[in-house]
Amino acid sequence: MIILKNVTLRRSSKILLDKASVTINPGEKVGLVGRNGAGKSTLFALLNGTLHEDGGDYSIPKQWRMGQVAQDMPETEQSATDFVIDGDTPLLAARNEVKAAEESDDGMRMAEAYMALNDAGEHDAEARAQALILGLGFKVSELHNPVNSFSGGWRMRLQLARALMCPSDILLLDEPTNHLDMDALVWLEAWLKRYQGTLVMISHDREFLDAITGVTLHIDNAKLVRYGGNYSKFEDMRAEQIVLQQATAARQAEKIAHLQSFINRFKAKASKAKQAQSRVKALERMEKIAPVLADAEFSFEFQEPQNLPNPMLSMVDTAIGYPPPDDAPAGTPPTVIVRGINRSVMAGQRIGILGANGQGKSTLVKTIAQALQPLGGEVTVGKGLNIGYFAQQELDVLRPQDTPLEHMTRLAKEALAAGIRNLPGREQELRNFLGTFNFSGDMVKQAVGTMSGGEKARLVLCMLVWQRPNLLLLDEPTNHLDLATREALSVALNEFEGTVMLVSHDRALLRSVCDEFWLVSRGGVGPFDGDLDDYQRYLLEEAKRSRETATAGA
Repeated sequence: MIILKNVTLRRSSKILLDKASVTINPGEKVGLVGRNGAGKSTLFALLNGTLHEDGGDYSIPKQWRMGQVAQDMPETEQSATDFVIDGDTPLLAARNEVKAAEESDDGMRMAEAYMALNDAGEHDAEARAQALILGLGFKVSELHNPVNSFSGGWRMRLQLARALMCPSDILLLDEPTNHLDMDALVWLEAWLKRYQGTLVMISHDREFLDAITGVTLHIDNAKLVRYGGNYSKFEDMRAEQIVLQQATAARQAEKIAHLQSFINRFKAKASKAKQAQSRVKALERMEKIAPVLADAEFSFEFQEPQNLPNPMLSMVDTAIGYPPPDDAPAGTPPTVIVRGINRSVMAGQRIGILGANGQGKSTLVKTIAQALQPLGGEVTVGKGLNIGYFAQQELDVLRPQDTPLEHMTRLAKEALAAGIRNLPGREQELRNFLGTFNFSGDMVKQAVGTMSGGEKARLVLCMLVWQRPNLLLLDEPTNHLDLATREALSVALNEFEGTVMLVSHDRALLRSVCDEFWLVSRGGVGPFDGDLDDYQRYLLEEAKRSRETATAGA
């Protein structure tokens, strides 16, 4: 077992753990939670041996093999399959011993080396590696592509596959779902449920934590508090504690009342459709943990839209996809991803966009956002449509050398140039607005490039809210948000008076925000009549069908 007894951990002069004690038993699956900066990653550094305790005693069984995801971006021409196989360090060592034995010309050593190689799983190593790669969303045709041919997010998936490939007694995972879409997430969830060793995981995905973990470790006020149960159980117990501790706090009561009012409003409005009932349950859950939400250090709201065109937009026989690249030969046709779309978006709708990896979810959102032109048919927008678009790569388009204040100033100038004059644009107004998103004091003049992923995502949300959109298009908005900020986003989206279209692998957010779902699948877009549990089953069936098709064609 892992034992921490009166452990003190510092980062520079800051004490992150102060005489903290906890025990983790073999085979337990532990969710490590706490506010940003509380010390979760520092505790991981203690567990993996890169950091030592400043006081107290820490012990982990010496014979335990540890698996974890390397954080560096791999740069290699090695094939995806070979790269992942090399993650199996005992197999790699056995291969090296075979090579050395053959060079030594020692018959006994060679015999022992070949036996060890067989015991290390040489016979099925390629099959095991490829099962991991395909499970994480790669195509069969990509199995032997060089690692360098993939984008950063896909290379990090290969690092995850490599960590899962390595036989381990303890597995440390820090935000394993960050670069995954829902089909890969569902696969990983099933894999981790079967994992036999001890798992310690940092994640900001509530449903992922709930499905896998049976113990929650909370870093709170430099102490480690162990809770028996998954994240939702932890929230229940934490809510009870906060009620007992802060029952008379005026700020607490005011925020709880505010939460209660919108929960009641949306529960009353929700229809009896299966999808909407999922949302009712999510709101009831929010009602139960209102003290935890009210205790969060961050909250925000979308301002009321200035107008609500209805319909917001309509698509008639629309085809979407990508034009040929600039260097393509003349006459190269565009790449059509989805065709024959006949859908309308009405004022006040809350639409979750579902679809397996590569089916065209982001392409659909980009077309609605006017970042891509339709390849056929018509897209008609309502008069006064004002789109707020959070793109997956939105953090990449922030200017690293600029400050939050410079980003907001530029946004205000662009709005003024476009003839929009009723938005706050003076420096003090922009400073005040940034302050509502926890950018205060010197932070407004800090270069964005030095900020964390969560802070950058908060800045993008700030810029989005400032524009007072009436249609929100959100493509994976939670990738860099912690649990508290995800909850704040959920509350803000529920209070938003306009229309929401959401692509996300965060099932808790989809459940709490969306009343209906569209499915992008097999070149078309249509309504999905089930709820997210039905969709999860659909994804598993689609993955099985793809594997069978690939096997039949092999």
